[in-house]
Amino acid sequence: MLPQDLHIHTVFSSGDGAVVPQQTIDLIASVRHAETIGISDHVEYLHEPVFTDYAATVRKHGFRLGVEIVDNNDVDFAMSLPLEYRVFHCYDDDRSYANAERMAESGTPLIIAHPMALGTNLGRLPRECIVEINNRYIWRNDWSSFYTPWLNRFRFIFSSDAHQPNWLNQNVARYVGRELGIRETLLFGDRKQISVA
Repeated sequence: MLPQDLHIHTVFSSGDGAVVPQQTIDLIASVRHAETIGISDHVEYLHEPVFTDYAATVRKHGFRLGVEIVDNNDVDFAMSLPLEYRVFHCYDDDRSYANAERMAESGTPLIIAHPMALGTNLGRLPRECIVEINNRYIWRNDWSSFYTPWLNRFRFIFSSDAHQPNWLNQNVARYVGRELGIRETLLFGDRKQISVA
């Protein structure tokens, strides 16, 4: 069993064409592939009354409550929600870096999603950010050159970015982590905010 997986989508991401109808919170609870599971559906689909149902369903299973923010226009809404963490697409532009800084200062953990795929300049991010390595995009580019200069600056997590049941794993992300010598930071549970090999 994996120690944690905090980047998982479900049918609550109703406009995401990669999410299949079988990707329900109940199914993820049945598979239980990680000790700590966080659901981080796309915030743009979670306006009320949907958010209340989303939060209740996530918490009913004892999962951690997060969202993924793709658009800078959704940052204020995401910051208004009672979340345990946020996953953010930080594009290589001034507004994205300013929003990353603002969210990092809020005290709620901020996970930077897909930095290599999005062209995020890790040198412009606050040290408080947690950098994600996930299965979905890591294999597409030279991950060694991208991440190596920043190994001592940030904490890292591994994620599945699962949109479908067969994506509920972190095999490639964990391989990359081992190759880079990254120690994963566990955000919740008895091992809150510690790094493990």
